[in-house]
Amino acid sequence: MTWSIIARDHATGQLAIAVATRFFAVGGRVPFIAAGVGAIATQALLNPFYGVDGLDLLRQGIAPADVVARLTGADNGRDHRQLHVMDASGRVAIHTGAACVGWCGHLAGDDFSVAGNMLAGAAVLDATATAYAAGAALPLARRLIRAMHAGEAAGGDKRGRQSAALLIYGEEQWSDLDLRVDDHLDPLGELDRLERVSRERWVHFRRFLPRRADSVGETDRAVIEAGIARSRAKEP
Repeated sequence: MTWSIIARDHATGQLAIAVATRFFAVGGRVPFIAAGVGAIATQALLNPFYGVDGLDLLRQGIAPADVVARLTGADNGRDHRQLHVMDASGRVAIHTGAACVGWCGHLAGDDFSVAGNMLAGAAVLDATATAYAAGAALPLARRLIRAMHAGEAAGGDKRGRQSAALLIYGEEQWSDLDLRVDDHLDPLGELDRLERVSRERWVHFRRFLPRRADSVGETDRAVIEAGIARSRAKEP
């Protein structure tokens, strides 16, 4: 697996992961998020239990650094794994195994972390992080996609391109946005297109769905349509 960014939107508390690689259907293996708990990306010769068990540990209130230590400490394949973890408050911990394929590495910033392997070079992560940090005025989805595009422009996965994914969770246990490009000549370009399509109705419709605080949601279609129209009109 190649490179990913985990981020927390400081204003909304949304947690998100964006990832791209020269590998099929990366969205089905790398990103794990639980609302109000945290986000985990497991990559390189990935271990899916890092995502499953890691979220369970975060639910218990265990700090990200200790989550990483527990997961990797119990795994004899740890040297071949890459993992980064963020809790709901934005604390980050990262592991890049000694046997990960180069270029490999990681870095962390304010409410985000970036990690990658099989990359063209360190500039991929630097460009991803710089673009993300510079995009604070953007909605989270667009900010993450722009950051990934910057990483790709810096060389991206040295093997090429195949799949990409974007996963965002808010307050509810279901996702705010879950976009996957499983097999494409330009996966980030297609991810960008899907995100634009999502803004036509999808992202505006979510606030009318049932929530824990309102188990019915909005059922008046006229109210829904008017609300979507108002929401779209406010988009930058």
